[in-house]
Amino acid sequence: MPTRRVHLLAAATAAATALTTVLATLTAAAPAHAAAEGTLHLVQPGESVQQVVDAARPGDTVQLMPGTYAGSVRITTPGLTLRGAGPTTVITPGTGTENACAAAGHGVCVDGTEQAPLAGVTVEALAVTGFRKNGIDASGTTGLTVRSTYVHDNAQQGISQEMSTRATIIDNRSVDNGQSGVFLANYAYREGGAPDTGGTVVEGNDLRGNRVGVTVRRLRGLAVQDNKMSGNCAGVFVVGDEGVPRAGDLDVRRNRVVANNKFCPANPRLGAIQGAGIVLTGTEDTRVTDNEVHDNRGSSDFSGGIVLFKSAVGVPNTRATVTGNHLSGNAPADLADRDSGAGNVFARNTCSVSEPSGLC
Repeated sequence: MPTRRVHLLAAATAAATALTTVLATLTAAAPAHAAAEGTLHLVQPGESVQQVVDAARPGDTVQLMPGTYAGSVRITTPGLTLRGAGPTTVITPGTGTENACAAAGHGVCVDGTEQAPLAGVTVEALAVTGFRKNGIDASGTTGLTVRSTYVHDNAQQGISQEMSTRATIIDNRSVDNGQSGVFLANYAYREGGAPDTGGTVVEGNDLRGNRVGVTVRRLRGLAVQDNKMSGNCAGVFVVGDEGVPRAGDLDVRRNRVVANNKFCPANPRLGAIQGAGIVLTGTEDTRVTDNEVHDNRGSSDFSGGIVLFKSAVGVPNTRATVTGNHLSGNAPADLADRDSGAGNVFARNTCSVSEPSGLC
């Protein structure tokens, strides 16, 4: 009997030590102000994340311990943080009926409205996988942070945001999703002009094996910077059209865009894509600067290193500035201006082959 008590005490001590270690790691990784704000709610595998999220108040943190959590999570509380312990905290599909997020087919939803944006939500340090639509879906938000997540093998977008401003999407891995690794739009399913995001930043993400690494559709006033994109059909697509305001006045800079040579067949809105590095369609005043763009090779309309192409409704790019980029090994060209837009500038780029010749 004394031996058994010793063994039980040792096991309990080990478990407590493990929990303390995890909490210490999470506390160290959290923003410095987090401990002074709100209440920390711990959730263990097998418990309902949604129930805890629904009970939390603005400024609280819902902390998921390592393990798998079946069921979508819908956040409608401002200032809430949903945090995991890294990629070992995994959110997977549940019954599909647990909430509106599940019914829509998404993994984690952050839901406000265009008229009353949901402010200051953070989703960080967890994995989201296997959903029939988007891994992380945000709509009607302001000041959203999505950080250090691993979003993979979802049927549509990895991380998606619409009708939102001032987002920070940073240091995530978005891999092998059916559409974009990161998708930003004015509206996902209706037309309209391009609003200003107020400084949304997509930075430091690893985007591999998707249809497109980053898609920016009908937006203005944001930056896509310092990301790594490889193994997609295309690295970056900036999409505009005849809508007013026009898409553009944004920066694509300091990204590493290499060997995005996966083949994606045409869909109703867009032709086939393969070997496309950075593509602008129907934009104005877009700045593409200081990117490393190598070995993107294909035979589609969009193939090449940095490509300007007319939009799906025939609108050309205007006043694009493509400067200071380093390009090599892209085919059929490192730089390609394949539309008839006015005022586009190519300067100080390092490259070998261009369409038309003379852009390098």
